[in-house]
Amino acid sequence: MKKANSWLFEEITPDFYQIFGIEKMLFSGRTRYQKVEIFENQTFGRCLVLDGKIQSAEKDEYIYHEALVHPAMILHPDPQVVLIGGGGEGATLREVLKHNTVRRAVMVDIDEEVVALCRKHLPSFSAGAFEDPRAEVIYMDAWEYFEKAGETFDVAILDFSDPVPEGPSIQLFTREFFGMVESKLKEEGIVVLQAGPASAGFTDLLASVISTLRTIFPVVNCYSAEVPSFGGEWGFALGSKKHDLFSLSPEEVALRIRERVRGELKFYDEITHRRFLSPPKYLREAMREERKILTRSDLPLFASSQENKIT
Repeated sequence: MKKANSWLFEEITPDFYQIFGIEKMLFSGRTRYQKVEIFENQTFGRCLVLDGKIQSAEKDEYIYHEALVHPAMILHPDPQVVLIGGGGEGATLREVLKHNTVRRAVMVDIDEEVVALCRKHLPSFSAGAFEDPRAEVIYMDAWEYFEKAGETFDVAILDFSDPVPEGPSIQLFTREFFGMVESKLKEEGIVVLQAGPASAGFTDLLASVISTLRTIFPVVNCYSAEVPSFGGEWGFALGSKKHDLFSLSPEEVALRIRERVRGELKFYDEITHRRFLSPPKYLREAMREERKILTRSDLPLFASSQENKIT
């Protein structure tokens, strides 16, 4: 393996950086909303970077996207209409459409240019999902969409970019937004989102997201998966009106995967589900603590106090 000539320095904290060698830069520029870089790395393959933060890497994106999508989809008794917030690479849409129960999947992303760039430079991420007749892509701010949407959904999967200052997603991690999402879910409805780092010492944001969801949803679960390109464990938060992820047995997970899922799952199965049901002690303790509720009025403070990225 040859040494790279140029590097991406991703700030985790002011004194802790993650560094990626750039073998070949495929695109570097700005859209209307954010800075975009797509490059090749010898270890992780093609990588998508938004506002300096790694969003997806070719070699391990399946871990993140399967962990984000399938627990909620398997938990729901019959997910037919699914909303995806963000998800510009198309990989979240790809995983949703593996479920044969899905009649319609609506993907709402603010940045049409990012979607086009991903379709051009990262086609394996979507793997044809955009051409599926069940898929509909709407280019629109998610807040505005939820304010105006007239339909309701079985599952909402929120795959937004980092809530960096001046970025397009910062207000989408607040109580006000979660309340709008809840109002658009059906009685059996479930929302799931990536909620920041879950490694020891980096759980403040995740714990605040969990505390915020608990003000809206009667059932809230937290689980994590190791995503190497993100630098460690990554947290996911699930809110439901009635369904508890921890009540779903591994045997039932295996049955529902066999009955519903078409195509290969490389990460999530009934054994992985057992791992989700057994988070480490430090994470369980962090989830029990009452943390600051994230609201729109706190956005400047929220943006400036982040320890790590949200992808």
